Amino acid sequence: MKKVLLIEDDTVLRENTAELLELSNYEVLTAPNGMEGVALAKSEIPDIIVSDIMMPELDGYGVLEALAKNEQTKYIPFIFLSAKTERKDVRKGMNLGADDYITKPFEEEELLSAIDSRIAKASILQDQRANPEDSILPENEMRSLNDLKNFFDDNGTVFIFKKDQAIYSEGEHSNYIYLVLNGIVKCHQLDEDGKELTTALHKEDDLFGYTSFTQNTIYQESATPIVETKLVGISKVDLKEVLDKNHSVTLELIQLLTEDISVVKEQLVHMAYSTVHRKTASTILMFAEKLNCRPDEHIRISRNDLASVAGVATESLIRTLSHFKKLGIIEVEGRNIKILDLKQLKDIH
Repeated sequence: MKKVLLIEDDTVLRENTAELLELSNYEVLTAPNGMEGVALAKSEIPDIIVSDIMMPELDGYGVLEALAKNEQTKYIPFIFLSAKTERKDVRKGMNLGADDYITKPFEEEELLSAIDSRIAKASILQDQRANPEDSILPENEMRSLNDLKNFFDDNGTVFIFKKDQAIYSEGEHSNYIYLVLNGIVKCHQLDEDGKELTTALHKEDDLFGYTSFTQNTIYQESATPIVETKLVGISKVDLKEVLDKNHSVTLELIQLLTEDISVVKEQLVHMAYSTVHRKTASTILMFAEKLNCRPDEHIRISRNDLASVAGVATESLIRTLSHFKKLGIIEVEGRNIKILDLKQLKDIH
């Protein structure tokens, strides 16, 4: 029986939610405030924590931060349960490391599905930490654009450009892709009348300068700093090698491409999608095992959880699920996935 810690200062809601969870075969621990919740989490080590945000003594953000600093509790999945629905509040919670965010009032199925999903995900990630060789993603594979930007910082060449000094000009052969460390870069072209047209502005932490990753092409625009600017650059050859080995990052990079999108996106898709089907199939099979599902049962799991464990972009996962559905491998209804052809799914895996 899985153990849920429910931290909620509203007595009625706490008791009603606890009853709901107990009827769904969970062992439930309850705390009326954040301080007691932290103490219970450290002493009982629950499988998942569901916490309100606005509470006396210590709010939900404080609970999450306190548990993240403790070696025994930092990997416990954490769901915020709150009436606060402003985007900044959601973003703050997720930036602190929350796994999900459910707003009040909520449907019973929504809460139960989220809990099932997060516990299964945590179990898979725990197995991968214990047995890195069994992980879908290699231990040293980049998982996000932040990892790629860190690679730029650690391995790139630093350039400092004065205001209005050309970084590169339209028609020159492309050599580097750049990350802005500080300053602002203007990308621009000349129209038929010789008038300068600004095509993009890049600020700190932006990537720019990508044209082709597989061919010796020229820049389609010029780039000039509008203030003194510090950049770090990676050669196109080196970046292509990194992207070949890090498909998750490649898929995220697709989202950044706004200029010359048709040519570059085709190249990136070809590089990235060779493993997406395999990763998705493997992840569905892992969730089915962790949730103890029979082949004819539905798996209740969010797209974000599947994408996170598989190490692919959510958009790519949804596209892959649609492909599997058309092939008759799975059935998809809302958050529920049902395996129709286990053998074919294992063959992809």
